[in-house]
Amino acid sequence: MITRQRQFGVFVALLWLAGAVLGGCSSISEKVGPMIGDTLPQWAGGEPKDIPPRPGTPAYDAFMKEQERKRLQPAPANANASAPTATSGLEPVH
Repeated sequence: MITRQRQFGVFVALLWLAGAVLGGCSSISEKVGPMIGDTLPQWAGGEPKDIPPRPGTPAYDAFMKEQERKRLQPAPANANASAPTATSGLEPVH
């Protein structure tokens, strides 16, 4: 009977320890998570190289200014020329 109480006590202590460890990880995730995501290679689940920078950084402000500059430029005159036409040489399937 004492062995069962001891086993139950050890089980409860391990369960409490696991909860404390997981709770501690959640508080540092907001600080460490972005750093890990930025440094991991793409093949290991990291972010691709062509994504915009994170908001709140100087690089993000420069990126947004560049996007605004591109948005305000007039569209090229032949913008519709590159769009595929309805008659692309393929016969419709009936």
